[in-house]
Amino acid sequence: MTGIRFRTLSSLSEVEKSVWDAVANPLGAAYDPFLSWDFLQALEESGCATTETGWQGVHLIAEDDGGALVGALPAYAKSHSYGEYVFDHAWADAWERAGGRYYPKLLSAIPFTPATGRRLLSPDTGIREGLAKAAMSITQQNGLPVWSMNFPAEDDRKMTAGLGLLHRVDRQYIWENASYQTYDDFLDDLASRKRKALKKERAAANADIEIVGLTGADLRPEHWDVFFACYQDTGSRKWGTPYLNREFFDLIHQRMADKLWLVLAKQEGRYIAAALNFIGSDALYGRYWGCLVDAPFLHFELCYHQAIDFAIEHGLSRVEAGAQGEHKLARGYRPRAVHSVHYIPDEGFRRALADFLDYERGAVLADIEAQQADLPFKQE
Repeated sequence: MTGIRFRTLSSLSEVEKSVWDAVANPLGAAYDPFLSWDFLQALEESGCATTETGWQGVHLIAEDDGGALVGALPAYAKSHSYGEYVFDHAWADAWERAGGRYYPKLLSAIPFTPATGRRLLSPDTGIREGLAKAAMSITQQNGLPVWSMNFPAEDDRKMTAGLGLLHRVDRQYIWENASYQTYDDFLDDLASRKRKALKKERAAANADIEIVGLTGADLRPEHWDVFFACYQDTGSRKWGTPYLNREFFDLIHQRMADKLWLVLAKQEGRYIAAALNFIGSDALYGRYWGCLVDAPFLHFELCYHQAIDFAIEHGLSRVEAGAQGEHKLARGYRPRAVHSVHYIPDEGFRRALADFLDYERGAVLADIEAQQADLPFKQE
């Protein structure tokens, strides 16, 4: 593009917070906490997303003639495929069996965060396209097998389709607010049997349990002590070593406490479970959960029902409760398609993946359609 220069940054610390945020969360756009400098730079500063952990920063920026930042694309050179929630281990195996080297690869995504959002950060369509083409050039010039953009917003996905990127579909379960004024309004939309089941479930979860939701100045170090112990327990059971360390949570507490909502459960005066959410301007994002004591239905209460309560109270349009979890269907979370796009320079590898993705995409969309029958809502 005439007058626009594209270059890469190895760290968000190379750009001022206000400058990054002006393109990441511009005025008039829905606020996305995961695009903020506070969040992304905390991942780097804490050592969670660095070269040593397999997340080498290759953030693309666009600058005008005067050196002003006018666009950006978060990106990383990845030495593995963990922490992405778009699974390409089979791709890596196939490429390496064919004699290639799959890592490093180029990834545009929010580390450890399967939330759909803007990726090509500019209001200018030409600059957004230029960022995508720059990422494609980096991939090709450096002999990388793939550039992937995970969980892009619809505008980014449609624009990159015109550049020949392959399209992959997965699903998440998202609660959608139909202008409810109370949780009971939501329950009124459910079939009688399902409504009674959720009431019974919530009553059981709250028996002998005190639940507290905290944000902003109400969050204190002792609350983070409990949360981190819970997070470590769940993380070690699910994937061996938790991705995030205590310093990361300390940093986001210092920087963006008003964008965090921590739900804690207390039994007999002792905290026993916690769930951490991030607050966007139109969505609540459930991210991490853990417990120190098993209690019936407590996971569902803290992660799903409390999130619905919060979204209704604050007029948020949806709750995104993370990847996987068919059990969310019974709690009023709907199956929705989520996306990723992939640039594959090698033509043979590209053809093979295109055939696979055509089949996979059809299967996922058919499964989403079938799951509509399992929703607890009244039949119209």
